Amino acid sequence: MKTARKTTGARHEQRTPPKRADSYREDHKQGDPLACRRCRASYVRGRWSWAPAAAEAGRTLCPACQRIEDNFPAGYVTIKGAFLAGHRDEILNVVMARAERAREEHPLQRIIGMQDVHRGVLVTTTDGHLARGIGVALRDAFNGELDLTFSKDENLVRATWSR
Repeated sequence: MKTARKTTGARHEQRTPPKRADSYREDHKQGDPLACRRCRASYVRGRWSWAPAAAEAGRTLCPACQRIEDNFPAGYVTIKGAFLAGHRDEILNVVMARAERAREEHPLQRIIGMQDVHRGVLVTTTDGHLARGIGVALRDAFNGELDLTFSKDENLVRATWSR
């Protein structure tokens, strides 16, 4: 014989956290096929890739090219410390190699720019994953300290590597 379980009627709903606003990413999939008029990346079935675009593809700017044009980074990598002075070329080679590997697989992950700042180098990226990846690559290659900061309100990652 089954016994009925008494319920209180209270209901617990799980709420999904709201998505972070990123004006460079669409909430819905765009119509495809599309091709970026600057970098020639193609958009098919909801993904950007380096595959050749179809002849009938519409022309647009991909989110990475738009960020580059607006100079609006999603990632910052600050490289600093005494080690940088003696190993600058090696460090920047690791940065560029990591960025190139990411760009080959993910067209939206690119370096916007590199500039000298007070006692260091600042690298800006179009994607937070790339900024994090560069920081981790530097730590793995040269040890040192890596500090990662993820913004809760916007799509932004700050990586600071020092040695």
